[in-house]
Amino acid sequence: MTRNIRSRVVMSLVVLAAVASSGCSYNRFVSQEEAIKTQWAQVENQLQRRNDLIPNLVETTKGIAQQERDVFGQIAESRAKLAGAQTPDQTMQAANQQSAALARLLVIVENYPQLRSNEQFARLMDELSGTENRIAVERMRYNERVQEYNVSRRSFPSNLTAMIFSFKEYPVFNAPPEAERVPTVNFGRQPG
Repeated sequence: MTRNIRSRVVMSLVVLAAVASSGCSYNRFVSQEEAIKTQWAQVENQLQRRNDLIPNLVETTKGIAQQERDVFGQIAESRAKLAGAQTPDQTMQAANQQSAALARLLVIVENYPQLRSNEQFARLMDELSGTENRIAVERMRYNERVQEYNVSRRSFPSNLTAMIFSFKEYPVFNAPPEAERVPTVNFGRQPG
C-alpha cells in the first residue's frame, strides 16, 4: 500500500510541476506576443512615415523627370496597397513592393544630376533615407521579437503550453527577392 501512496505522491508532484511550468510559459507567451504587437506598431509607424514622405518626393521628381511615369505609378500603387493592408502579411508584401519601386527611383536620380541638385528633392531624399534606416531597425527589432517568441513556442515544455492555448506562429519580415537584384532602368536608349 505504501508503494501505491508513493506513486500517487510522485504523480501529483509531476502534475503540479507541469501545471506550474505551464503557467510560467503561458505568461511568457502573453508577454512575448505583446512585445511583438508593440514592435509591429513601430514598424507600421515608420512605414506610415515613409508613405507620408512619398507624395512630396514624387511630385518634386515629376517636375523634372516626366518620362518615368511607370516608376511613379508603381510607387503610388505600392503606397495604396500599404495603406489598404489589413494583415501583417499584406503589409509586408506592400512594403517590399514599395521598397523595390523606391530602389528604381534611386536609379532615376542617378541619371538626372539636376534632380539631385534640387534643394527640395535633396531634403526629401535625406528624410526618406533616414526613414528607410528607421524601417530597417524596426524590422530587425520586430524579427528579433518574433524569433524569441517562435523559439519559445517550439521549445519543450513550453511547446505543450503553446499547443494547449493555441499560440500561433508569427511571420518574420523578410526582404523581398527583388532586394537581391540591382534595379535597372532603361529609358528606351539603345546600348552603345
